[in-house]
Amino acid sequence: MAGAAKAEVAAERRELADLLAGLSADDWDLPTLCSGWRVREVVAHVTMPYRQSAPRFVWEMVKSRGNFNAMADRCARCDAARLSTSELLHDVRAHAEDGWKPPGGGYQGALTHEVVHGLDWTTALGIPRDISEQRLHMVLDNLSSPRPRKFFGVDLSDVQLRATDIDWSLGSGTAVLGAAQDLLLVLCGRQLPVGRLSGPISARFTAP
Repeated sequence: MAGAAKAEVAAERRELADLLAGLSADDWDLPTLCSGWRVREVVAHVTMPYRQSAPRFVWEMVKSRGNFNAMADRCARCDAARLSTSELLHDVRAHAEDGWKPPGGGYQGALTHEVVHGLDWTTALGIPRDISEQRLHMVLDNLSSPRPRKFFGVDLSDVQLRATDIDWSLGSGTAVLGAAQDLLLVLCGRQLPVGRLSGPISARFTAP
């Protein structure tokens, strides 16, 4: 599993680098599914581990009083402001084979990080993705496990998420249907654009 996940991480980074290379200068300043972040902040966040040493990471956490989300937001905004789009794109492409893994997450966690944040901006910009079924299953399996479910805290009581493009479902109750890549965003607490989901309670997971 680890070897396959590592290969998928590299493939995902290369695909996203190619898509980023096709964006206009204005596209980099468009909003994403990450509230308050434009494309450049999302990319700055994803590439942050390549620019931060372990001591720097600890120092940034101390500055944020141990709040990872606050630290990540501050660093993403800072790097997005000081780095050019070409520098951010270089960091994605040059580190496709980088072995970074989130603490305790392994390569499956790294793949989840890349896929989710890639979809944050491609979905918002209406850029189609053709993510492999193997990659989707790896990410969905990870997001369905207890630790990520607790971290994102999405209330799925009496809800069944059911993919329309691959054989995957989660939970029991009223069905919310959509493409697997959209359902993994639901698991991360994202509000999807109108029309991406269907079912009687799909509006609950759709942006106003």
